[in-house]
Amino acid sequence: MDITYQIKFFNDWHCGSGLAAGADVDLLVIKDKNNLPFVPGRTIKGLLREAATDITHFREEDEKQIDKLFGKRSSTESDELQNGCLFFSNATLDKKIASVIIENNLSEQLYRSISSTAIDTDGIAKDKSLRRMQVTVPCELYGEIKSVPKENLPLIEEALQYIKRLGQNRNRGLGRCDITVTEKKGGEQ
Repeated sequence: MDITYQIKFFNDWHCGSGLAAGADVDLLVIKDKNNLPFVPGRTIKGLLREAATDITHFREEDEKQIDKLFGKRSSTESDELQNGCLFFSNATLDKKIASVIIENNLSEQLYRSISSTAIDTDGIAKDKSLRRMQVTVPCELYGEIKSVPKENLPLIEEALQYIKRLGQNRNRGLGRCDITVTEKKGGEQ
């Protein structure tokens, strides 16, 4: 079964590219070739695996299904991977909205920069600690998870709902979101 999900961000968020913009911004948002934001499928996979693991652990259910769905390393001495059955696309803007943004050259309106600094024990900013991060404004993104076994669909749906923050600095207020399933296709798995 294939599912489409929606990520609805309620505040600014940052999925990092690992790049900087010289002296202006220390951390840039990851963007596609059209300068549009996206959340990498591997990020969703990692968060979803963690959520599904927590859910099965709390219910004291067999966690072997987690490895079947998400994959695992075959042994501690080896770097060999055993693939899971799920495939994750990147989460992107709706195609119609993306088209309007590209046609009207509006992509820069999706981003802003925020600043932060380290504070010492006296409540004074530490020297040379000012950092600027590019963030994406609240928006809605859509992604797909392919090859979900029918018997695991309830776990995947619940795990998506379990994720409430996404991206960098989510423990400092960024990336608050809801993830919901918007479409299910196929059913013979």
